[in-house]
Amino acid sequence: MTDQAQCEWRNQGPPWSKRQHWSQNGRAGRARFFRRLAAFASILLVFGIWGFASLVRLAFGRLFGLSSSAAAVWVPIATLLIAFVAVFVLLRTVRRVGRPFREVMEAAERVADGDYGVRVAESGPRPVRGLAHAFNTMTERLGSHEQQRRNLMADVAHELRTPLTIIQGKLEGLLDGVYPRDDSQLTEIFDETQMLSRLIEDLRTLALSETGTLPLQKVATDVAELAREVVRAFTTEASARHVALSVNAPAELPHIVIDAVRIRQVLNNLVSNALQHTPAEGSVNISVTPTDDFRMLVQVHDTGRGMTQEELDSAFDRFHRGPDSRGSGLGLPIARNLVLAHGGEMQATSHLGSGTTISFTLLY
Repeated sequence: MTDQAQCEWRNQGPPWSKRQHWSQNGRAGRARFFRRLAAFASILLVFGIWGFASLVRLAFGRLFGLSSSAAAVWVPIATLLIAFVAVFVLLRTVRRVGRPFREVMEAAERVADGDYGVRVAESGPRPVRGLAHAFNTMTERLGSHEQQRRNLMADVAHELRTPLTIIQGKLEGLLDGVYPRDDSQLTEIFDETQMLSRLIEDLRTLALSETGTLPLQKVATDVAELAREVVRAFTTEASARHVALSVNAPAELPHIVIDAVRIRQVLNNLVSNALQHTPAEGSVNISVTPTDDFRMLVQVHDTGRGMTQEELDSAFDRFHRGPDSRGSGLGLPIARNLVLAHGGEMQATSHLGSGTTISFTLLY
């Protein structure tokens, strides 16, 4: 088959596809809808004119004392004039209301076909303008979500490809005799499999937290003691980096009902991230304080280089990594979603040269 024949075959397409079927059904449905709307409006108009003519005949007879012959002349003339005005107003109203509805219906079919860039004019009466505005907002959000989904798939594929490529290369080298079959080579492969496992678990946690299906095992917990446990776990790493790691909290804090494992995961992510961005002789501090609105405020402050406004705006984006970050870019998004799952909030404040503070709140 030649290239020209292939192009002709592709351009012809199937004689009757589902999309064509849905499109023609949609046009037929719109035509039926507007025919019924016009018929209903015509029936209302006929009854309205008939009722108005009866009222005019009665009014002319009572108010002006016209005889039956005079009423027979003037009543039809007045009725025709009123009917003409009524028809004009009705057609104008149907046009003002029907056109936006038709545009919304046509645009909805395009959205169903995957075109999220379609927008409709916000015209007509206020309720119709509200409908058009809601439709435009919906399509804008759908388009944004679709773009995020595509970006996420590309990022996930990229993140999974790196450790898999390393594992495949190491195994091929071992099989071909390029690398010696010793414990050091197996350890490198094992480290890559652990990284791959952590990435998959992070993606699973992120997906569950974003969809609101992450199970939480809540118990009464001392958040200050939880912070001290995290500090003790990172003491060795902090000492190796020559970074001071501390906790500031009041002597007695009320216990709050949280999932201690998940909140510890939040603190682990924040402290690990802070240590990576804090130079030697710097410090990382965790403060835990109650607020007046029955919340527990937890702040993790480091004395690193800080972030620019652009970096700050993208801090909680999935797979976003700073210039000197070595992680997967999922730590902060996961931490934020875990806090949101507890009904709390998380935010970041930073300035170049003055460090970064990640704050989150938990309800009592």
